[in-house]
Amino acid sequence: MVSAVRTVLGDVPPGDLGVCDAHDHLFFGSPRLPGQELRSVAAARAELVAFRDQGGGAVVQWTPYGLGRRAADLPPLSRETGVHVVAATGLHQFVHYDEDTLAGLRGRLADVFVSELTEGIGASGVRAGLVKVAGGFHALDAHARWTMRAAAEAHHATGVTVAVHLELGTGALDVLDLLCGELGVPPHRVVLGHLNRSPDLVVHRQAAESGCYLAFDGPSHTHHATDWRMPDAVRALADAGFGDRLLLGADTTTAAARSVGGGPGMPYLLRRVRPRLVHAVGEDLVGRILTENPGRAFAVEWH
Repeated sequence: MVSAVRTVLGDVPPGDLGVCDAHDHLFFGSPRLPGQELRSVAAARAELVAFRDQGGGAVVQWTPYGLGRRAADLPPLSRETGVHVVAATGLHQFVHYDEDTLAGLRGRLADVFVSELTEGIGASGVRAGLVKVAGGFHALDAHARWTMRAAAEAHHATGVTVAVHLELGTGALDVLDLLCGELGVPPHRVVLGHLNRSPDLVVHRQAAESGCYLAFDGPSHTHHATDWRMPDAVRALADAGFGDRLLLGADTTTAAARSVGGGPGMPYLLRRVRPRLVHAVGEDLVGRILTENPGRAFAVEWH
């Protein structure tokens, strides 16, 4: 079995990623966030430099189809900053798209995913390294089921990981029932995101027992006071033997949230989250969560 992480500059061995922000966005734009689009190449470069200066080595960008990925800008940004970047295909929740965009994908969604994974995103030639999809709040609507079926097809065709946005951290077990139970995606090829936003230790444990990866990604939003609970959730999973299944990310989605815009941004992950977790579970485990685990989670496998 051979494995490599597919970055925008080509495949690299999983052990070469360095310290990895396992869920973030260099570029992102949604009608749900008017005026807060991540469009600036200069700002993206500054954010990568700030992350690198904190010791960062890789960023996995979860921005999917139709939300302003700017794929052609990713390779030069990676070269200029020395930070590995992984791009995504996939589709977000229904609310992020207009009906014409979705109508144009009916009947061919899996083919689009596979094409972007094997041939490249548009004319950029940049191959995606994962599929990102999304669930709903405590449920999976028809759109989520459609996109997850296409993601499963793309996984079976290419071997890539399926990364899942969990709305406010909910619906983890329903996602696993569909992707892994019904659609046959191996659990170790699934990453569940935003579990920090629903600090349900029982659900976390049940999800971990499936063999999937669990991502604690992004500071709490307003009125979602979960940051202080996150170290306890990580410690509980580590104590139960699931430390090798944990991932960390900063999930910067708006211009105001970038460090260059006055927000926490990518550097916050290493400047504040890392030492807080070291206090909870020790430096050795946090180091493995930031380096070894992402390499395994996002590696493409083939014989």
